[in-house]
Amino acid sequence: MTQDLSQFVLTNKLSPDLSRRIHRSDPIVQYGCSETRTAVICAQGVCRFHSTPRRRAADTVSEDNMNTGNVSTRRRDNYSPRCRVRSDSVSTSATQGSSSKMLLRQRLTQLLTCVEDMSSDEEASEEMSRTLDEAFQLCGRFLPTDAFRLYMVTWNVGTAEPPPDVDSLLQLDAQPPVDLYVIGLQEVNSNPLRFISDMMVEDSWSHMLMNTMAPRGYVKMTSVRMQGLLLLLFCKQAHVPFIRDIRTTYTRTGIFGYWGNKGGVSVRFSFYGHMLCFLNCHLAAHMNYALQRVDEFEYILDTQDFEEDTPHVLDHKVVFWFGDLNFRIADHGMHFLRSSINSERYNLLWQKDQLLMMKKKEAFLQEFDEGPLCFKPSYKFDRNGDTYDTSGKKRKPAWTDRILWRVKPKSLAPEDDDDSVSTLTDDGHEDYPIQVHQDNYTSNMSYGVSDHKPVLASFKLELRKKCELALVHVSPEDAWSADCNATLSYTVQEDFLSSTWDWIGLYKAGFKHASDYEAFVWVRDIDLPELNEVIKKTWDKDQIPLLGGEYVLGYFSTNLQSLVGLSNNFQILESKRAVMEGLVPENINGLNK
Repeated sequence: MTQDLSQFVLTNKLSPDLSRRIHRSDPIVQYGCSETRTAVICAQGVCRFHSTPRRRAADTVSEDNMNTGNVSTRRRDNYSPRCRVRSDSVSTSATQGSSSKMLLRQRLTQLLTCVEDMSSDEEASEEMSRTLDEAFQLCGRFLPTDAFRLYMVTWNVGTAEPPPDVDSLLQLDAQPPVDLYVIGLQEVNSNPLRFISDMMVEDSWSHMLMNTMAPRGYVKMTSVRMQGLLLLLFCKQAHVPFIRDIRTTYTRTGIFGYWGNKGGVSVRFSFYGHMLCFLNCHLAAHMNYALQRVDEFEYILDTQDFEEDTPHVLDHKVVFWFGDLNFRIADHGMHFLRSSINSERYNLLWQKDQLLMMKKKEAFLQEFDEGPLCFKPSYKFDRNGDTYDTSGKKRKPAWTDRILWRVKPKSLAPEDDDDSVSTLTDDGHEDYPIQVHQDNYTSNMSYGVSDHKPVLASFKLELRKKCELALVHVSPEDAWSADCNATLSYTVQEDFLSSTWDWIGLYKAGFKHASDYEAFVWVRDIDLPELNEVIKKTWDKDQIPLLGGEYVLGYFSTNLQSLVGLSNNFQILESKRAVMEGLVPENINGLNK
């Protein structure tokens, strides 16, 4: 029963790496199991178990999390409305940690069985070696190290024009800086004349956001609009080549699905190889339509189709569902609502929040997480103020504007006929895990252009990058100025579906989006480039800005509908032609003339 494991290593031909790990000089190597017992392998080689007072996070859910509906299904019947001190950070990881622990527990259980039944036959020795090696591999499983900041906004703007300043809304001075911005708006002005004009030029909200964010180094990657619903994606310039496979779609739910005043717009994309989807919804209004809102959301999930490897919304590794979801606070009277809000006793209202109530009933909603509602309800206010509705209708305050997320759960492997222990499969979740941590969830009371207040959420995405190289490396050759033709080079670094319709654009530093180029050239006309082939292109001097400045080259893929390669920023020299044409003053002996 207590055979020395170090002797077992010597006599049963475990792998050299495993042998080194057992015989290393650490006095003790301890592996956490997701139970109250911990497997310990001492340097002396004795395998034993001892009890620890640890509780499993997966089996213990705080009453705080139960208040928001963010609870495990095993404890859902114990829902309690009581309020306690809550953490400002909520995280999920597709049960990545718990499943690893479960597998580890299974392997260690097998290990004990092998030790107890150990005999001199070769089959038992091989089983012991295999089981112990798997246990070590699970203990050393990769943990995500690359962290990215995501900032989200949902705001029903009530057909209003944008305010003059949105810096505090976007927290543009936050440190560390945000990597991804996702902004979802509802009720953008969409009267027929305005909507037609917005189809030809950017709408006022998109225009304002791009003008605000481009000087800070953020590029608009895509946007999608369905009447009053608008969804925009921005990212830091450094991430542009790693946002790929961008697709957008929309679903109407207004007037039996024929009108787009209600419904959902979504964008999906690959972020360093991880498929993310953002769904901005505006669902049915009024207190009595909670069930219809759930039905509309389910209809949107069923009908939106992106094709390819992730055809449906819930096929993506992470889904963010947000918008004016229009769920209300049921039963409570106006006096109780306002007194609870004024005293910041928001927990008294959670039990009657329709979305939290629906999460207890609908299994597919239980897969979505949401942070604690520890901020003022974002609806309904008098415009240009922070007072709840004083009109004749006196609408009850409610958390209509919400931000939730879902990490794709792992699926059980098919059952075999034998009695072997089942494992979990997750299409690469373990090799490339992703974790979502919510750092902040609140509303911003300083904006009054609408009867809704904007709701904000910040997240930390921890993931392992699946791709480290841009698909295309592009760079300028030698010095550039409008006095002579210039040269650039590009190299395809990874296979992708390139096209002779791909092009390379010249962008001014701080450009707004992929179409915001100064000039462009087509890539090779006939033959597509080979992998790692260096191709040089001549840039006509007439297509180079006369005044010079700081610029960047970008390779745009027509098939992927995104910039898949960016050069470093470089300087274009001021042209002599600029002086000749009077665009800049002539400098003679240090004096401008």
